[in-house]
Amino acid sequence: MTTTDRPTDPTATQAADAAADLAAAQAADPADLTAAEAADAGHAAAHAADAVAVAADTAAAEAADAAAGPAAAQAADPAAGPAAAQAADPADFVAAQAAHAADPAAAHAADAVADAADTAAAEVADAAQAADAAADFAAAQWTRATGAGVDPHEYRRVTEGLTSVADWAPALRRAGRAHLDRAERAGSPVSAGAHLLTAARWFHLATLAHDEEAPYAAAEADDALGRGLALLEPGARRVSGEGFTGWLRGPADAPGTVVVVPGLDSAKEEFLDLASALLARGLAVFAMDGPGQGALAATTTLRPDYEQVVGRVVDALGVARVGVVGLSLGGFFAARAAALEPRVAAAATVSGPSRLDWDALPPPVRHILTLRTGGADAARAFARQVDLTALAPRIAAPLLVVDGGRDVIPGVTDGAPLARLAPHGTYLSVPHGDHLLGNARPDWLPHLADHMAGTLTGTR
Repeated sequence: MTTTDRPTDPTATQAADAAADLAAAQAADPADLTAAEAADAGHAAAHAADAVAVAADTAAAEAADAAAGPAAAQAADPAAGPAAAQAADPADFVAAQAAHAADPAAAHAADAVADAADTAAAEVADAAQAADAAADFAAAQWTRATGAGVDPHEYRRVTEGLTSVADWAPALRRAGRAHLDRAERAGSPVSAGAHLLTAARWFHLATLAHDEEAPYAAAEADDALGRGLALLEPGARRVSGEGFTGWLRGPADAPGTVVVVPGLDSAKEEFLDLASALLARGLAVFAMDGPGQGALAATTTLRPDYEQVVGRVVDALGVARVGVVGLSLGGFFAARAAALEPRVAAAATVSGPSRLDWDALPPPVRHILTLRTGGADAARAFARQVDLTALAPRIAAPLLVVDGGRDVIPGVTDGAPLARLAPHGTYLSVPHGDHLLGNARPDWLPHLADHMAGTLTGTR
């Protein structure tokens, strides 16, 4: 039998098929592989390795049989040597050469299959880990997003397909742009304005991944908010000054004005529902971004002496007194302003800290503080100054402190000490509330709006 007539070994064919299957799985995007497909890839690798081993054994046996002919001939006539054996049957000589090559080739094929299987498994595992991290991140932002006024069903649709946290900002910015498109096609200014405010919420939420897209998303949020208010509330006006920018809304003859102060990574676009509750009670509202916040985050850094910023805001608004509501770290800012700015006549904090302990803070919080203050040393110094123990007794205005019972962050002392030390402090703890209490708005938002309205109008 000549070499060209030799039948194809079925085990070699199986090895080739299995290797091809595995190569196809590896070539696919690992993020698209399901767990079942990953398992199939592993089975294919094992099958391929077995097939290669069988093929190697078969090749070795055939090579041994083929080698018998020339060996016998050489034994009968040593003088003839290998040349005579080759002349007697060239096919047998080729088989002998194949036998020598069979073992290295089989080993190389097995190594290649094993390496491909390991690479595919690692890529699938990495993709699964990234998808899990994205799902955890989206779940952590759930009540914050819905508390900001985003439709919960739309939130699920936008976030359920994320393959990594890196997809967060692009996906949420696309959601914001979709509402911009709806605003362009809207049949009335009211509908267009509503879509623009929703777009502003989505763009703001896109900043929460704190990646390179955050400054662009913050600018988009600021623009969408301004365009929406221009349609819905033509009397709203932009007010900006050193270290602040925002929108003044409500009647010019309002009996009181409330300044809404955001926190560590929040912004004026996040608390539109709070502004609506205050506006509904006849108050004017100035929702602002301060140093290191919202539209100013890309060009300024957080500062602890926020009472100076509030003082400039009051000057710019041209009013005799204001109420101040601070949310999250904004609660600390609002409390400082209430203690040190005499024109603050009413105050409230929501999920605000009484004190921070840098060493105990979770890494994500320290990371955001580092970004927003301009460096690790600045972040540590900032955290050391977040302590209201000495300032709380100086707060003369009526103060409402709102906390969620499920809002437990290592290194953060809640608002209870602030409410206890303030001369006119009231403490409202909502047992099931989480951070910013987006999951419990009926339990505190009306009460807080009534507190501000009653205090500023003298009806409380």
